[in-house]
Amino acid sequence: MKVWTSRVIAAGAIAGSVTANAYAADLPPAPVYRAPETPVAQVYNWTGIYLGVNGGYGIGESTPMSLYSDSFSAFDFSASGGLVGLTAGAQIQSGHTVIGVEADIDWADISSSATGAVAFNGAAIGTATLSSTVNSISTLRTRIGYAADRWLFYVTGGLAVTNEKSTLTGPIGFVCGTGAANSPPCSSAIEFHPGFAAGAGVEYGFTENLSARGEWIWVGAGAVTTLKENMLRTGLNWRFGM
Repeated sequence: MKVWTSRVIAAGAIAGSVTANAYAADLPPAPVYRAPETPVAQVYNWTGIYLGVNGGYGIGESTPMSLYSDSFSAFDFSASGGLVGLTAGAQIQSGHTVIGVEADIDWADISSSATGAVAFNGAAIGTATLSSTVNSISTLRTRIGYAADRWLFYVTGGLAVTNEKSTLTGPIGFVCGTGAANSPPCSSAIEFHPGFAAGAGVEYGFTENLSARGEWIWVGAGAVTTLKENMLRTGLNWRFGM
Protein backbone atom coordinates (compact mmCIF):
# COMPACT_ATOMS: atom_id res chain seq x y z
CA MET A 1 0.00 0.00 0.00
CA LYS A 2 2.81 2.38 0.88
CA VAL A 3 4.59 1.56 -2.37
CA TRP A 4 1.46 2.30 -4.40
CA THR A 5 0.89 5.59 -2.56
CA SER A 6 4.51 6.69 -3.23
CA ARG A 7 4.09 5.97 -6.93
CA VAL A 8 0.89 8.02 -7.08
CA ILE A 9 2.61 10.97 -5.38
CA ALA A 10 5.60 10.73 -7.71
CA ALA A 11 3.37 10.57 -10.76
CA GLY A 12 1.46 13.63 -9.58
CA ALA A 13 4.67 15.57 -9.03
CA ILE A 14 5.92 14.71 -12.49
CA ALA A 15 2.60 15.70 -14.07
CA GLY A 16 2.62 19.01 -12.16
CA SER A 17 6.16 19.76 -13.25
CA VAL A 18 5.33 19.04 -16.90
CA THR A 19 2.22 21.22 -16.69
CA ALA A 20 4.19 24.08 -15.09
CA ASN A 21 6.91 23.88 -17.73
CA ALA A 22 4.33 23.85 -20.52
CA TYR A 23 2.63 26.92 -19.03
CA ALA A 24 5.93 28.71 -18.64
CA ALA A 25 6.77 27.98 -22.27
CA ASP A 26 3.60 29.76 -23.34
CA LEU A 27 4.47 32.96 -21.42
CA PRO A 28 6.27 35.85 -23.28
CA PRO A 29 9.93 36.42 -22.32
CA ALA A 30 10.55 38.90 -19.52
CA PRO A 31 11.42 42.39 -20.84
CA VAL A 32 15.09 43.45 -20.68
CA TYR A 33 15.56 46.64 -18.64
CA ARG A 34 17.31 49.47 -20.44
CA ALA A 35 18.30 52.78 -18.88
CA PRO A 36 16.69 55.81 -20.56
CA GLU A 37 18.95 57.35 -23.22
CA THR A 38 20.24 60.88 -22.63
CA PRO A 39 19.65 63.06 -25.72
CA VAL A 40 22.89 64.24 -27.37
CA ALA A 41 23.07 68.03 -27.68
CA GLN A 42 23.69 69.16 -31.27
CA VAL A 43 26.85 71.25 -31.64
CA TYR A 44 26.55 74.39 -33.79
CA ASN A 45 28.61 74.15 -36.99
CA TRP A 46 30.14 77.27 -38.60
CA THR A 47 31.43 75.48 -41.70
CA GLY A 48 30.05 76.78 -45.00
CA ILE A 49 29.95 79.43 -47.72
CA TYR A 50 28.08 82.61 -46.84
CA LEU A 51 26.73 85.83 -48.33
CA GLY A 52 25.71 88.89 -46.36
CA VAL A 53 25.08 92.60 -46.03
CA ASN A 54 26.80 95.07 -43.75
CA GLY A 55 26.58 98.70 -42.74
CA GLY A 56 28.16 101.10 -40.32
CA TYR A 57 30.24 104.22 -39.86
CA GLY A 58 33.82 105.23 -40.57
CA ILE A 59 35.90 107.59 -38.41
CA GLY A 60 39.46 108.54 -39.25
CA GLU A 61 41.75 110.96 -41.05
CA SER A 62 42.74 111.68 -44.62
CA THR A 63 45.76 113.22 -46.37
CA PRO A 64 44.29 113.71 -49.86
CA MET A 65 46.99 116.07 -51.16
CA SER A 66 48.89 112.88 -51.95
CA LEU A 67 46.37 112.33 -54.74
CA TYR A 68 48.00 115.24 -56.55
CA SER A 69 51.66 114.83 -55.69
CA ASP A 70 53.72 113.32 -52.89
CA SER A 71 55.73 116.54 -52.92
CA PHE A 72 52.89 118.50 -51.34
CA SER A 73 52.32 118.95 -47.61
CA ALA A 74 50.20 116.35 -45.85
CA PHE A 75 47.21 118.67 -45.30
CA ASP A 76 45.67 116.25 -42.76
CA PHE A 77 42.05 116.46 -41.64
CA SER A 78 39.46 114.18 -40.08
CA ALA A 79 37.10 112.28 -42.37
CA SER A 80 33.95 110.45 -41.29
CA GLY A 81 30.70 109.13 -42.75
CA GLY A 82 28.44 106.16 -43.35
CA LEU A 83 28.97 103.03 -45.42
CA VAL A 84 26.94 100.05 -46.60
CA GLY A 85 27.96 97.00 -48.58
CA LEU A 86 28.04 93.30 -49.41
CA THR A 87 30.02 90.44 -47.88
CA ALA A 88 31.02 86.99 -49.19
CA GLY A 89 33.15 84.32 -47.58
CA ALA A 90 33.90 80.67 -46.87
CA GLN A 91 35.10 78.99 -43.67
CA ILE A 92 35.67 75.60 -42.09
CA GLN A 93 35.45 74.54 -38.44
CA SER A 94 37.67 72.00 -36.68
CA GLY A 95 36.94 71.66 -32.98
CA HIS A 96 36.69 75.18 -31.62
CA THR A 97 38.84 76.68 -34.41
CA VAL A 98 37.23 78.38 -37.42
CA ILE A 99 39.42 79.46 -40.36
CA GLY A 100 38.17 81.21 -43.49
CA VAL A 101 38.56 83.91 -46.12
CA GLU A 102 36.24 86.88 -46.60
CA ALA A 103 35.78 89.67 -49.15
CA ASP A 104 33.57 92.75 -49.00
CA ILE A 105 32.84 95.98 -50.82
CA ASP A 106 31.31 99.02 -49.12
CA TRP A 107 29.92 102.07 -50.82
CA ALA A 108 30.88 104.99 -48.61
CA ASP A 109 30.33 108.68 -48.06
CA ILE A 110 33.31 109.43 -45.84
CA SER A 111 34.05 113.08 -46.43
CA SER A 112 35.44 116.30 -45.01
CA SER A 113 37.06 119.56 -46.07
CA ALA A 114 39.55 122.05 -44.70
CA THR A 115 41.40 125.23 -45.63
CA GLY A 116 45.07 125.59 -44.87
CA ALA A 117 48.56 126.33 -46.01
CA VAL A 118 49.97 124.32 -48.89
CA ALA A 119 53.66 123.59 -49.18
CA PHE A 120 55.61 122.11 -52.09
CA ASN A 121 58.94 120.40 -51.36
CA GLY A 122 58.91 122.05 -47.94
CA ALA A 123 58.32 125.60 -49.25
CA ALA A 124 55.01 127.36 -48.55
CA ILE A 125 53.28 128.37 -51.78
CA GLY A 126 49.89 129.58 -50.57
CA THR A 127 46.59 128.42 -49.10
CA ALA A 128 43.77 126.35 -50.55
CA THR A 129 40.53 124.62 -49.63
CA LEU A 130 40.62 120.86 -50.06
CA SER A 131 37.54 118.63 -49.88
CA SER A 132 37.71 114.85 -50.03
CA THR A 133 35.22 111.96 -50.27
CA VAL A 134 35.97 108.25 -49.98
CA ASN A 135 33.47 106.57 -52.32
CA SER A 136 34.26 102.92 -51.65
CA ILE A 137 36.34 100.60 -49.47
CA SER A 138 36.98 96.98 -50.46
CA THR A 139 38.86 94.33 -48.48
CA LEU A 140 40.06 90.74 -48.92
CA ARG A 141 40.92 89.18 -45.56
CA THR A 142 41.52 85.93 -43.71
CA ARG A 143 39.49 85.22 -40.54
CA ILE A 144 40.60 83.08 -37.61
CA GLY A 145 38.11 82.52 -34.83
CA TYR A 146 37.21 80.62 -31.67
CA ALA A 147 33.76 79.00 -31.71
CA ALA A 148 31.86 78.65 -28.43
CA ASP A 149 28.76 76.89 -29.78
CA ARG A 150 26.67 79.68 -31.38
CA TRP A 151 29.22 82.40 -30.54
CA LEU A 152 32.22 83.06 -32.79
CA PHE A 153 35.02 85.40 -31.68
CA TYR A 154 37.50 86.27 -34.44
CA VAL A 155 40.42 88.36 -35.63
CA THR A 156 40.96 89.28 -39.28
CA GLY A 157 43.56 90.83 -41.56
CA GLY A 158 44.39 91.29 -45.24
CA LEU A 159 44.35 93.71 -48.15
CA ALA A 160 42.26 96.84 -48.76
CA VAL A 161 41.53 99.13 -51.72
CA THR A 162 39.98 102.59 -51.39
CA ASN A 163 38.54 104.93 -54.00
CA GLU A 164 38.83 108.60 -53.11
CA LYS A 165 37.91 111.84 -54.85
CA SER A 166 39.47 115.16 -53.81
CA THR A 167 38.78 118.68 -55.06
CA LEU A 168 41.20 121.58 -54.66
CA THR A 169 39.64 125.06 -54.79
CA GLY A 170 40.69 128.66 -54.11
CA PRO A 171 44.44 128.15 -54.48
CA ILE A 172 46.69 131.11 -53.89
CA GLY A 173 50.22 131.05 -55.21
CA PHE A 174 49.80 128.34 -57.85
CA VAL A 175 47.41 127.43 -60.64
CA CYS A 176 46.13 123.92 -61.22
CA GLY A 177 47.20 122.05 -64.35
CA THR A 178 49.80 124.52 -65.70
CA GLY A 179 52.59 121.99 -65.71
CA ALA A 180 54.73 124.12 -63.46
CA ALA A 181 56.94 122.36 -60.97
CA ASN A 182 54.77 123.46 -58.05
CA SER A 183 51.40 122.93 -59.73
CA PRO A 184 49.03 119.99 -59.10
CA PRO A 185 47.84 118.23 -62.29
CA CYS A 186 44.22 119.34 -61.97
CA SER A 187 41.65 120.60 -59.48
CA SER A 188 39.95 117.21 -59.03
CA ALA A 189 41.52 113.78 -58.71
CA ILE A 190 39.98 110.32 -58.35
CA GLU A 191 42.21 107.37 -57.60
CA PHE A 192 42.23 103.83 -56.24
CA HIS A 193 44.77 103.20 -53.49
CA PRO A 194 45.88 99.79 -52.17
CA GLY A 195 46.48 99.24 -48.49
CA PHE A 196 45.89 96.97 -45.52
CA ALA A 197 42.97 96.05 -43.25
CA ALA A 198 42.90 94.45 -39.80
CA GLY A 199 40.36 94.08 -37.03
CA ALA A 200 38.30 91.88 -34.74
CA GLY A 201 34.65 90.99 -34.16
CA VAL A 202 32.03 88.68 -32.73
CA GLU A 203 29.28 86.74 -34.54
CA TYR A 204 26.20 84.91 -33.24
CA GLY A 205 24.26 82.16 -35.02
CA PHE A 206 20.48 82.55 -34.68
CA THR A 207 19.74 79.50 -36.83
CA GLU A 208 21.85 76.95 -38.71
CA ASN A 209 22.03 79.40 -41.62
CA LEU A 210 21.45 82.93 -40.28
CA SER A 211 24.00 84.82 -38.16
CA ALA A 212 24.64 88.43 -37.12
CA ARG A 213 27.93 90.16 -36.41
CA GLY A 214 29.52 93.29 -35.01
CA GLU A 215 33.10 94.21 -35.88
CA TRP A 216 35.84 96.83 -35.95
CA ILE A 217 38.05 97.08 -39.04
CA TRP A 218 41.01 99.45 -39.41
CA VAL A 219 41.97 100.43 -42.98
CA GLY A 220 45.13 102.22 -44.06
CA ALA A 221 45.49 102.90 -47.78
CA GLY A 222 47.50 105.07 -50.16
CA ALA A 223 51.14 105.41 -51.15
CA VAL A 224 51.49 108.24 -48.62
CA THR A 225 48.76 106.75 -46.40
CA THR A 226 45.97 108.73 -48.03
CA LEU A 227 43.40 107.28 -45.62
CA LYS A 228 43.41 105.92 -42.06
CA GLU A 229 39.90 104.81 -41.16
CA ASN A 230 38.26 102.90 -38.31
CA MET A 231 35.12 101.17 -39.57
CA LEU A 232 32.49 100.08 -37.06
CA ARG A 233 30.10 97.69 -38.80
CA THR A 234 27.23 95.33 -38.15
CA GLY A 235 25.98 92.73 -40.58
CA LEU A 236 23.81 89.71 -41.36
CA ASN A 237 25.10 86.55 -43.09
CA TRP A 238 23.26 83.64 -44.69
CA ARG A 239 25.41 80.49 -44.69
CA PHE A 240 25.15 77.52 -47.02
CA GLY A 241 26.47 74.33 -45.39
CA MET A 242 29.26 72.37 -47.08
